[in-house]
Amino acid sequence: MKSMWRSRSMSSSSGNDIPSQTMYSAKSSDCSNLSSPSVNTFPSSNSTHRRKMSMSDAFRRCLGLEQDDQPNDPPSGASTASTNSDIKRFMKKKMSLQVISGNVKFTWDEILKATRCFSSDLKVGEGGCGVVYRGKLQNGKEVAIKRAKKDIDDAQLTNESFQTEIATLQQINHMNLVGFYGYLIFEDEKVIVVEWVPNGNLRQHLDCKFGTVLEFSNRLDIIIDVAHAINYLHTYCEKPLIHRDIKSVNILLTGALHGKVADFGLAKLASMDANNTIVQTIAKGTPGYIDPEYFRTNQLSSKSDVYSFGVVLVEVITGKRPVERTSKTTTVKWAIAEFYKGNAIDTLDPNLKPDEAISAAVRQMYELASHCLVIDRRKRPTMEECCRTLWNIRKTYNDMIKKETVDN
Repeated sequence: MKSMWRSRSMSSSSGNDIPSQTMYSAKSSDCSNLSSPSVNTFPSSNSTHRRKMSMSDAFRRCLGLEQDDQPNDPPSGASTASTNSDIKRFMKKKMSLQVISGNVKFTWDEILKATRCFSSDLKVGEGGCGVVYRGKLQNGKEVAIKRAKKDIDDAQLTNESFQTEIATLQQINHMNLVGFYGYLIFEDEKVIVVEWVPNGNLRQHLDCKFGTVLEFSNRLDIIIDVAHAINYLHTYCEKPLIHRDIKSVNILLTGALHGKVADFGLAKLASMDANNTIVQTIAKGTPGYIDPEYFRTNQLSSKSDVYSFGVVLVEVITGKRPVERTSKTTTVKWAIAEFYKGNAIDTLDPNLKPDEAISAAVRQMYELASHCLVIDRRKRPTMEECCRTLWNIRKTYNDMIKKETVDN
């Protein structure tokens, strides 16, 4: 079986790329006040005192500041100075945060407007170190805005993840990787702005969250997109990278169902030859996807990404999560065991109707996955070999579909 896989993977054509409440509950009027540079003085009457407190609250909410206990009486000189200090701090923040990274320039003020002061209505996802919001810039451009968390125990982990993601995004440029626009750093605020990918993630589509079944041909195209993205990181990036968190949730889909790999918070730099690099580092990743040899030895290599890719490959075929609550074993162990028994087609996602072309493709995909998932990383293929093999599988699949169409 190994020789069959090698001959098939090496004999293909080239693997070129295919060309409720808001978080701070600030009103819209509060946000408009935040963008006005004319807010600088406050009269001393009681009515204007209430307006001053309201605007100060808006500053604090949108800056993520804790609210100080305020007395019922008109503010003393000290509290007035504190409020004015908050305003000066905001104005400094507003004027300082000009982003020149990437192709887009914007200010902190634009980020606040784009996310409606980080409204929970625009929240689209959350990870261990950050919250992601959908936003629209003043020029109408839709973006994804990732704001680093400030209330977690391991602040060092958040900082490391943020810096790693920026360093990675700044050097990558590939159609199957999420595009980078810029970032903001000021005091305790950390924000990354990236391309908005509108069609959810692969896991959501496998779960039919959008009311439609992801067809087999689309799954094959998406997994090839992912293979090209990882191969680019390992082989063609200026400084080769190991992603370290390849999983279906981190594969975003465009409206045309092209895959884009996202979330580089765990990425690690490799040497110029990523396929022969071993990095000694504490094992991190997602249970069910993490390379068991890396987990056991803390030795990271590009073949760790290959293992995770193998898990996603099985996930695409079966539609099942790597670890199902109702199962006594992992999806990978169950599926590969069935493949070796000759029952590969029995593992196919029940939402799909098998035919001759799908059956042949599933067997070939399992053959590749079985090599990606071997415990000994030295026996796993490179991502370039995975790309070539998948191209051959898709060519065979398409040829069989055409033949079935002609015959019918």
